[in-house]
Amino acid sequence: MKKYKHIFFDLDRTLYDFDKSTHDTFLELFNKFNLYEKGVKPFEKFFRIYIKINLELWDQYRKEKIEKAFLNVHRFYLTLKEFGVDDRDLAARFANDYLALSPLKKCLFPGVMKTLEYLTDKYRLHIITNGFEEVQASKIKANGLNKYFTTVTTSEEAGVKKPFKEIFLYALQKADAKPEESLMIGDDIEVDILGAKSVGMDQLFFNIDNIPHNDEITFEVKGMEEIIEVL
Repeated sequence: MKKYKHIFFDLDRTLYDFDKSTHDTFLELFNKFNLYEKGVKPFEKFFRIYIKINLELWDQYRKEKIEKAFLNVHRFYLTLKEFGVDDRDLAARFANDYLALSPLKKCLFPGVMKTLEYLTDKYRLHIITNGFEEVQASKIKANGLNKYFTTVTTSEEAGVKKPFKEIFLYALQKADAKPEESLMIGDDIEVDILGAKSVGMDQLFFNIDNIPHNDEITFEVKGMEEIIEVL
C-alpha cells in the first residue's frame, strides 16, 4: 500500500459528532430561554426546522453568497419565526450562547482517540475545516485533540472554503506536504472527497451513514476504528 506522510482530517461529522453536540446544546438553550412558553413547541420540531434552515444557509455561506455574521443569527431568527416568534434580539442571544456552549461539548465519535493514538506515531496529522475559526479552536481544545495535530486550517484563515481546491493547496503548503504523500479523511463526498481529489490527494470517505454513491474513492470506511485497518 502507498506510504503516506500526512493525514488530513475534516472535523465536524468526521472526528466530532456535530449533530449530537448541536442537539444537546439546543435542548439546553431551549429551556434557558423558555421557548416552550413562547409557543415554540415541541422541541424536536423546533430542532428539525433549524437543521433544514441551517443546511440551506450553510450552502449559501459555503458558496460565499452570505457572510458569517448573517448566517450566525439569521438561521435562528428564521427558525423562531416559523413558530410566530419575530424577535431578532432573542435570535442574536440564542446564537451567541450556541457558539459559546456547543464547542465545549465532549462529543467525539467512538474510536477517535484510539485511532489518533495509532496514527500519530506513523504520520503527521492535520485538520481542514469550514467551521468558524474561534468555534473550532474551542472544540479542538475542549475535546483534547490539540496534541495530535500539527496544523489546523480553517476556511476563514485560508480565505476560501472546501471544496474549492485553494483551501487544500493552502493546507498542504502550511503542512509542508505534497499531494501525492497525503490522504484526506472526511464525511462529505462533495466537500471533502472531491475537493481533495481535485488537487491530487488520495481520499478516505468516512461513510458512517452508509450513503450510496458511484464515486471512485481511494478508501471507504463506516467506522472510525476501520481506519486503523486501512492505514
